[in-house]
Parts: sequence; C-alpha cells; structure tokens
Amino acid sequence: MKHFLEENNFEKEEIEAVFNQAFQFKKNRINQPTQDLFGQSWGMLFYKNSTRTRVSFEVGIKELGGHPVLLDLSSTQIGRGESIKDTAKVLSRFLDGLIIRTHGHELIEEFSRYAEIPVVNALTDFLHPCQIYADCMTIMEKTCKSYNPYQELRGKKLAFFGDTSCNMANSWILAGALWGMEIYLSGPEEFKPTEEIEIFCKNCGLPSNWKYTPDYAEAANDADILYTDVWVSMGCEEEESDRKEKMSPYQVNNHLLEKAKSDVLFMHCMPAHPGEEVSKEVLASPKSILFDQAENRLHMQKAILKQLSKY
Repeated sequence: MKHFLEENNFEKEEIEAVFNQAFQFKKNRINQPTQDLFGQSWGMLFYKNSTRTRVSFEVGIKELGGHPVLLDLSSTQIGRGESIKDTAKVLSRFLDGLIIRTHGHELIEEFSRYAEIPVVNALTDFLHPCQIYADCMTIMEKTCKSYNPYQELRGKKLAFFGDTSCNMANSWILAGALWGMEIYLSGPEEFKPTEEIEIFCKNCGLPSNWKYTPDYAEAANDADILYTDVWVSMGCEEEESDRKEKMSPYQVNNHLLEKAKSDVLFMHCMPAHPGEEVSKEVLASPKSILFDQAENRLHMQKAILKQLSKY
C-alpha cells in the first residue's frame, strides 16, 4: 500500500515519473477522460473549506475516468464521534482511494494506518505536498527544459516571507531537501520554523539546507522565486490584528522584487489578500504566476493519483 502524505513518500524514480506524467497530462488534456481510474471511486473528505483543492481533485478524478465521492464532517458519522479507525476501515471497503484535507497531520497519519486504500494529503496544518509538487512543476515550466526536478530545481533560490512556521514553509523546506534548492525563510522571530520540521527532516534522513533570517533583504537578494502565503491561516482568526502588524514588514512588494534576480518569479498558493502579504502592483506584474500554479494543481494531482492507483 502506498500513501502520499509527505513530499518524500515517493521514491526518486516515482517522483520523476509523476512530474513527467503531469506535464504530459497538461499537454494532452484534450484527450480526456482517460482510463487511468476507470471504474474507481475516490473519496474526498474535507474538514476545511476549499476552492482550488476541491475543484482540482474532483475534476481530475473525472478526467482520469473515475468517480469522486464528496464527504465532509456534517455528512458522515465522524462528526458524531465515530473513530478514525472504524471510518478508515469502512471507507476502504467502498472506495479505491481517499483524499483528505484537514487540520492536524496526526489525523491523516491515523487514517493511513488503518486504511487499506491509498490516502492522499490534500492539506494539513503541517504540510501541503500536492501544492508544492504543482508549484515545482510551475517553476520548471517557466524556467527549464526538461521534466526532471532533480536536474532543473537544483540550486534555485526560493525566498518565503511571512509566517515561516506554516504548512507551506514546511513543505518548501522538504522540497529544498529533496531537490537541492536553496530555501530562505524570512518573517518575525516568533513565526520562524518550528522544531517539528527539523525533527521530521532528521528522522527522514533529509539534509537541512534551508536558512531562516528576520532580514527580508537578505532572503530576497538574488532570489529566483519570491513566495508568500496568507498571514492569517484558517483557525488563527483571533490573532488577525497582531499577525498583520508583526508581518507587515515582510510584504512582497516592488521594493522586495528589486532585490531579487531580474527574471524573478512571484508565487502564492492563494487565496491572496492584495495589500497585505503582497502588494497590488506585484500581483498585477507579469512576474506573478499564481494562476499557472492553480491550474497545475489539476495536472499534478492527476499524475499523483495515477501513480498511487498502481499499488
């Protein structure tokens, strides 16, 4: 049984196959539906609201010839206290795979322990691996000549600004370790990366080739990619005013763009808040590739599901 809970769950040759397949899916999208998930039903269990994640997975499953089954807490017995163990075992009798978007990473790990079908992490508070794979695909699409992340991403500098303890920052740390990128994380001291991601990398035998700095100019200097995310994640609404005040120096704006390489790309996993974590001018700039990122979620997730369906 194979699950996709973290970026490093695939072996090297599997990762290469997934990236190659994602580019092929994008190139040949007119030729769908395919037969890759023909006759299969994949559950989508969402503890959190979603736009891009839900639509890209639902459409992707259909384009692979499968059938998506939408679930949430209010429509299942989980909301009334049924255990994860029982739910995972029951759903395994009905479904061919399960996609979960939730809060605690431990919940998706528990599902994977008891499920007899592939489990996909569509986002937890700790990691967002599908987004990172799609983002790396987008970087390669804009800057590279091949579909091999091990060749094309090595040495690229990505600077992440704002809440550097969030799931996207953690996932970029893993991406940097996997593909040899230089990852700089810049934000207020109290929002710097946690020990949890350091311990995770150590336990997985991954190198620690990232740097945290409160100096946003240092992070942006000579960067290939500038990246940010919302300052107030779901569940942190009570901290909104405090977070905005402390993170305001880390807004990605034209001043920050000027410190990076002349061909720098700006990325954001969305939803974006113009005037907060990123200026309106940067969002409207040709350097901004947000919508390419969003589209590539579809193609990359189709490739991930196809790879998992082989097991």
